[in-house]
Amino acid sequence: MDIGEKLKRLRILNELTQDELAQRCDLTKGFISKIERNITSPSIATLIDILEALGTDIQKFFNEDVQSKVVFSKEDMYETENEALNHKITWLVPNAQKNLMEPILIKLDSNSSSNIEKPHEGEEFGYVLNGNIDLCLGNKKFKIKKGESFYFKSNLIHYIENTSNKPAIVLWVAGPPSF
Repeated sequence: MDIGEKLKRLRILNELTQDELAQRCDLTKGFISKIERNITSPSIATLIDILEALGTDIQKFFNEDVQSKVVFSKEDMYETENEALNHKITWLVPNAQKNLMEPILIKLDSNSSSNIEKPHEGEEFGYVLNGNIDLCLGNKKFKIKKGESFYFKSNLIHYIENTSNKPAIVLWVAGPPSF
């Protein structure tokens, strides 16, 4: 749990500035800022004072799930390139492995493929944004073109490949996370 981030979200939900919260707790704005940025940690007594000023208590704070981040920008995304398989993956939601789904964008250059995934629990969905791909699912191969999607249970060996001479881009979502 990111205590500083959670305190910041609670402060914002209560429509308080750092200065207003600091005044209510007999602290400095700088100290509140350092707590929110996880530069320092408050003592238990100070945390209790802050939580009281935010209208909650320590038990609710640690048991209650405050709304997590909803919108993600380019800066939040993480990208890797697999030169051997000739593809690039962009993780669209940071730390998605803690969620029920994991969305990625995979760009397949010509004559390339994704990693071969062994059977596992879950389901997968994909939407071809650009180009054409083949979905290899067990012994079967499905041709999928731009504007089409796929959906399957992950209980067979599976991967996608681009056998054309043009790049392909696929929005791929696995649940639970497996990329």
